[in-house]
Amino acid sequence: MAKLTASEQVQLLIQSVSQAFLGKEEVVTNAALALIAGGHLLLEDLPGLGKTLLAKAIAKSLSAEFKRVQFTADLLPSDITGVTIYAPERREFTFRPGPIFTNVLLADEINRATPRTQSSLLEAMEEQSVTVDGTLHHLASPFFVLATQNPVELEGTYPLPFAQMDRFMLRLSVGYLAPAAEVQMLRSQQQVDPLARVQAVMDCPTLMRIQEQVRAVRTEESLLTYLVQIVNATRKADSLEYGASPRGSLDAHRFAQALALLAGREYVLPDDIKAAARIVLPHRLIARKGGRSTTLSARGVIDHIIDSVPVPV
Repeated sequence: MAKLTASEQVQLLIQSVSQAFLGKEEVVTNAALALIAGGHLLLEDLPGLGKTLLAKAIAKSLSAEFKRVQFTADLLPSDITGVTIYAPERREFTFRPGPIFTNVLLADEINRATPRTQSSLLEAMEEQSVTVDGTLHHLASPFFVLATQNPVELEGTYPLPFAQMDRFMLRLSVGYLAPAAEVQMLRSQQQVDPLARVQAVMDCPTLMRIQEQVRAVRTEESLLTYLVQIVNATRKADSLEYGASPRGSLDAHRFAQALALLAGREYVLPDDIKAAARIVLPHRLIARKGGRSTTLSARGVIDHIIDSVPVPV
C-alpha cells in the first residue's frame, strides 16, 4: 500500500472528525487547518451546538492526550497551570502539573472565567510553556488549545482581552445545522454515541511532521509583500481603531501554507493569501467606535481591502 501524502492524511482527519460532527465540514476543515498550522482555535456560539464534541473528536482522531477545563468565575490560574506544593516526607517542594499539560486542551466557556484566569493561557499559547513560582515548565508537543465561548451578551461572561483574542489563529462560529443534517444527527445518535464512530487516523508524531511540512511550503517574496500590504491596510482603515498585529501576519501566512498543503501544493497562491486573510484577521480588528467589531463587519472591511490591494502578477 502506497504511503499517504500529507494532504491525504489531513483529509482522513477531516473525514474522521466529520463522522461525529455532522453537517459542518467547513468548520471541521478550518479546525484541522488551524491544527496543522500550529495555531489555536476559538469557537464562539450558543450552547448546545457541538463545540465540545468537536474538540473530543479531534483529540480521538489524533490518538492524543485530551483534557478539559470548565471555566467558571471562581477558577484560579493555578487550577490550570498547576501548583507547587510542599512534601513534608521529602522536605522539598514539588510541582503538581495542571490540566494544561496535555496535547489537546478544551477551555470550555473560557469567557465565564475572570480576566486574571483567562490570562493564565497567554504564555502557554505563545511560548508553549508556563512559569509557576519562577520556574519554567515546557508543555507537550503538539499543543493545541480549542476554546469555546458563549456570545458576550449572555449573563455571567467576561469579554476576552485583546491580547488573548490575538493568540487564537481562528475564531469560528458553528451555527445551527441545516434541517436535513439535524434529522441525520437525530437518526445517527439514536443508539450510538457519536464519538464511537471516530477512529484514530493520525498520531502526534505524524501531526508534528505535517506541521513541519506546512512551514516548508514555499511562498514567493511578492506574496509575502501582498500579505503585509493587506495587514497594513487594516491599520490605516478609517473604520478601525486598531488593525491586525504582526502576529496576525504570521498566522495568516501559516494558514495560507496549510491551505496549500491541503490542496496538495508545495507553494502558496494569491487565493490562499486571500482566503487566509478573510478567516484569520477579522477577530483581531477593533472598530473605530471603541468596541470590538462584529465578525460580519470586520469581514466586510477585509473584503474591501482585498479588493483594493493589487494582486501580484
